[in-house]
Amino acid sequence: MTTVADVVRLAEQLPEVTERMRYGMRTWFVDGTGFVWERPFSKADIKRFGEVTPPTGPIVAVRVDDLEEKEAVLAAGDAGVFTIAHFDGHPAVLLDLSTATRATVERAVVDAWLACAPTELAAEHAKRLIDNA
Repeated sequence: MTTVADVVRLAEQLPEVTERMRYGMRTWFVDGTGFVWERPFSKADIKRFGEVTPPTGPIVAVRVDDLEEKEAVLAAGDAGVFTIAHFDGHPAVLLDLSTATRATVERAVVDAWLACAPTELAAEHAKRLIDNA
């Protein structure tokens, strides 16, 4: 199982990431934009699940490029990746850390950072990765 601590390590390894509270939840930012955040379910979220049992693991939200990317990420069918009505029309998906694989979580966090990082910063980071490979 991936933990929130694992998500913190992944996020903080990326360039120019800061952490602060937003709406009472820990959020990681790049260039002033939140790209990953803790997202427990509200009472309204739980009510919307109706008869379906909500995911029980720690939940984080991650940004995606746009709504088309969101559809593609959800269509990939990776375990632990889902959305809820609250996120309709928003470029973000949720990860149930108790069921998502570590590879899925890593990919989602990096992709979220890339979706929010300035183009030049993302290019510099990619170049460093290639140079160190």
